[in-house]
Amino acid sequence: MTPFDPAQYLPDDLLARIRERAVVHDRDNTFPHDDLDELRAAGYLGILVPAELGGAGLTLADASVLQQRLAGAAPATALAINMHLVWTGVAKVLRDRGIDDLEFVQRGAAAGEVFAFGISEAGNDLVLFGSDTDAVPDGDGGYAFTGTKIFTSLSPVWTHLGVHGLDTTSPDAPKMVFAFLDRDEAVVTRDDWDTLGMRGTQSRTTDLRHARASADRVVRRIDPGPQPDALVFGIFAVFEILLASVYTGIARRALDLAVEAATSKRSKKTGTTYANDPDIRRRVAGMAIAYEALPPQLAALSADVDAVVDHGARWFSLLAGVKHRAVTMAKSVVDDAVLVAGGSAYFSRTELSRLYRDVLAGMFHPSDPESAHSTAASAWLGPVTA
Repeated sequence: MTPFDPAQYLPDDLLARIRERAVVHDRDNTFPHDDLDELRAAGYLGILVPAELGGAGLTLADASVLQQRLAGAAPATALAINMHLVWTGVAKVLRDRGIDDLEFVQRGAAAGEVFAFGISEAGNDLVLFGSDTDAVPDGDGGYAFTGTKIFTSLSPVWTHLGVHGLDTTSPDAPKMVFAFLDRDEAVVTRDDWDTLGMRGTQSRTTDLRHARASADRVVRRIDPGPQPDALVFGIFAVFEILLASVYTGIARRALDLAVEAATSKRSKKTGTTYANDPDIRRRVAGMAIAYEALPPQLAALSADVDAVVDHGARWFSLLAGVKHRAVTMAKSVVDDAVLVAGGSAYFSRTELSRLYRDVLAGMFHPSDPESAHSTAASAWLGPVTA
């Protein structure tokens, strides 16, 4: 078997162009259309699609490495593409387990179609296990969705939007309904994305106004609440691993920039570079120790998903934990990189300034710190008793 070469899918020259454009999209609060066009042309939208369906046939572990690499060039581009890769990753998780419910996602992605993630809702801490969006059956197996989704990355460009809603009217209600919508007048994208960081994702609010999904695009009707459906597991697993990958990639870039600053700046007091300063050396060492723990964890956990390893109920704690560790590690590493670089990093034109703002978005993605700790506590201590 030929060893996996990340540069085959994300060449250095492509990353250089993406990095150069990142500052423009951050400054102008615009979507990176050129990045998407080049990534689509390179087949990146289909990296998790089987070769027999027109994709690259990569593993989730491979995609994790690639997303770390892409995030080092442009965090917002990586985070936006993440949401497409979540759906192709879920399709892979299902197919690996003998379920082909999302083959249309795989074929569409291989053809260059863009799938977006429309799950998050304001104030809904149930996330996958509940919804404030109404899902009303149309009598033919399809559904009409009415509600509001937040943080819809890829808003200007998506072709299909994966959503969930709650059916409260069917005889067997309540049922959680997962389906895919096409872009039409019933799906309204607000122009409301003006944030501190991750501006290029254009993760705008989406209003669903009786938006219809046909019967062949309704992929699940399941009971609300935690349960072992493969689709729910796939969403949680791929979402957490690829999110952790993006923030790990940010940390690596911040570490590289800190090393560059330490080895190039010279002290007036000593006449040598700051790489010889014991305080700087200790700070960079701490950054490296924190960062180097995450890539192996991501590789191991991704490989377990790929290999259909059964961790049972521990899966959710393992997945929430790696996302939480990646985000907190990345924020700490970026903080220290700013200190190593010194006052120049305070200027908004610098890459570290952008990373400092971009990395803050990590705390808002599920699982947030409270949810991650609650999940871990339940895994080790059991549920809270009266």
